[in-house]
Amino acid sequence: MHPRPRRLGPGHRAAVATGRLKLFEIPNSVAGAVRAAGGLGASVVTVHSMGGTGIMAAAVEAAREFPGLRVLALTVVTSMTGSDLADIGIGTGTDEQVLRLARLAAEAGCDGVVGSPREAGALRELLGPERLIVTPGVTLPRAPGAGAETVGESDGSL
Repeated sequence: MHPRPRRLGPGHRAAVATGRLKLFEIPNSVAGAVRAAGGLGASVVTVHSMGGTGIMAAAVEAAREFPGLRVLALTVVTSMTGSDLADIGIGTGTDEQVLRLARLAAEAGCDGVVGSPREAGALRELLGPERLIVTPGVTLPRAPGAGAETVGESDGSL
C-alpha cells in the first residue's frame, strides 16, 4: 500500500524522495527490483526496452502486486545516434528503433515509454491516448531571456 499524502502543520516541511532506477538485467532480477521498489512505495519504475519483451513483461507482472505502480520502458537513450545503434548491431536509425521498442513495450503491457521530445508525436500516434509518454529534459516555451537551457523541445504534442 502506498503512503497517502498528508497535510503538515505550520513549521513543518514535506520531503519527497525520488530515485531513478533504469532496470536492465535478466527478467527474474528485474522482477525482484520492481517488487523492492514497489515495497518502498515507488510509483514508477523504468526498464530498458532494448532488453527485450521478457524483461518488460517480468516488470509488468511484478508491478501488479502494487496498485498504482507504473512501468515505463526506456526506448533509445537520447544521447544515442544511428552510428551508436550500428555499433551494437542495430541496422535502423533511432526514429525507427524508438517506434519498434515502443510497440514491444505496449505488447508487454508497459504503462508507457520514455523518449525524446522530438519523438513524442510519433509515439502518441503509435501508442494512443492511454499510455504515458515521458520526455525528460523538456523545457516548455518561455518568455524570451528566461534563462532556461533547453535539452529538447516539444514537437507540440505534449
